[in-house]
Amino acid sequence: MNIEVSGIDYHVEVSGVGFPVVLLHGFTGSISTWSECEEELMKNSKIIKIDLVGHGRSSSPDSIKRYEMKSVLADLRYILQYLNIDQADVVGYSMGGRVALAFAVMNPTLVRKLVLESASPGLVTDEDRRSRREQDQQLANKMKQNGLEWFVEYWGNIPLFESQKKLPSLIRQRIKEQRKQNSIKGLANSLIGMGTGSQPSYWENLKQYAGEVLLLTGSVDKKFVIIAEKMSKRLKYSQWVNIDGCGHAIHVEQPEKFGTIVSGFLSNKSDS
Repeated sequence: MNIEVSGIDYHVEVSGVGFPVVLLHGFTGSISTWSECEEELMKNSKIIKIDLVGHGRSSSPDSIKRYEMKSVLADLRYILQYLNIDQADVVGYSMGGRVALAFAVMNPTLVRKLVLESASPGLVTDEDRRSRREQDQQLANKMKQNGLEWFVEYWGNIPLFESQKKLPSLIRQRIKEQRKQNSIKGLANSLIGMGTGSQPSYWENLKQYAGEVLLLTGSVDKKFVIIAEKMSKRLKYSQWVNIDGCGHAIHVEQPEKFGTIVSGFLSNKSDS
């Protein structure tokens, strides 16, 4: 279904029964990236998959403001209200993890449990954020100049996704084709409006957040392992699972393990 929010359409798919869980994909992703672990998650939850603005079948507006964190959080609140959901679990990966964390700390009563896969609370200093914004703006300009084919090839070869080169060729091709379903305008605007340099830092918010949080990282993804370790020390109620031999996108590289761990956490199973 499409849900219109303040003049733009969000593509949303709802399936299963149980307590609702919202799935938020990463940059260049879409709701289809959850397909391999969805069956496991649906055993205990009603799945709500959302194409974030600028991605998948959701709108790619011209205004950068529609991609900013504050705007996206307001859109998500509206979507839950539209679906008559008073509280949900939220699972977010990478960019979607940043959105999920922001949504939880800004709307704690709306979130029961939070799962953050390879996610960050943002950059701490103004200088770091300024530098990152400049880098993202430069990349966005190159994306617009060189087009979607170039960017998908470039993005698939950054060090963050090195471990995915061990995946079967059929899966790697599927990832590439999924990324090509996005629009270059939506991706470029998302990078500028919702990039790590543009969002606020939520590091200080972690200390006050009282909800249950599951942090997931892949052991190969050293940068995000360090981030998760720091986050776990600030959060009041957190579990951290670091998965051996896995990179940034755990739900893609080891979907069954991801689904089992997350489903267990959400349903309070002791073997999670």
